[in-house]
Amino acid sequence: MRVLIVEDDKTLAGQIEKSLLEAGYAVDVAYDGEDGHFLGDTEPYDAVVLDLGLPSMDGQTVLKQWRTNDRKMPVLVLTARDTWTDKVEGLDAGADDYLTKPFIVEELLARLRALIRRAAGQTTPKLECGPVMLDTRNGRVSVGGTPIKLTAQEFKLLSYLMHHEGKVISRTELTEHIYDQDFDRDSNTIEVFVNRIRKKLNADIVHTIRGLGYRLEWIEQA
Repeated sequence: MRVLIVEDDKTLAGQIEKSLLEAGYAVDVAYDGEDGHFLGDTEPYDAVVLDLGLPSMDGQTVLKQWRTNDRKMPVLVLTARDTWTDKVEGLDAGADDYLTKPFIVEELLARLRALIRRAAGQTTPKLECGPVMLDTRNGRVSVGGTPIKLTAQEFKLLSYLMHHEGKVISRTELTEHIYDQDFDRDSNTIEVFVNRIRKKLNADIVHTIRGLGYRLEWIEQA
């Protein structure tokens, strides 16, 4: 999963980025409204953490322009303001959730997980496909109750597929959502990761759709 942080306080942005990276997200960071607006308008994100008090372009303007341009990624708004009118204005501008500074990073992570799940049509933190279970709260994967150890990139790929169970996902889409902007992306490595995941899970849930990509689906054996 790939997240954009738009926050002009570099210390706070760095703390959020570190926590998201440790939680297994790919992360991009912008420190002003113009850069944040450009990234959110041109790159595919699974969620955005957006501060309202930004230089060059304020957060509400950024958000309104994204929504005007039909950018539908979930947005978690951060602000030092704590009045109900500010919250209403942020939500009316297109925010999906609201967090007032100062906050506990664990709460931010929990709210992001919930936003990403809801955007993908998932309702619980434990995603299941056949015998495979991925717990989004602690980043653990198990098959039939047995823990499975995945690398960071393998986990990101499996997580994206499990959030979008039943849908055909192209290599390009997977590449865009498991790497950050500065990573040297190579869609050919996706096949390598998929093969590793299949071997580790030993469960027939990741299917190759020739010429299109991959679909995660558990098919009961007759």
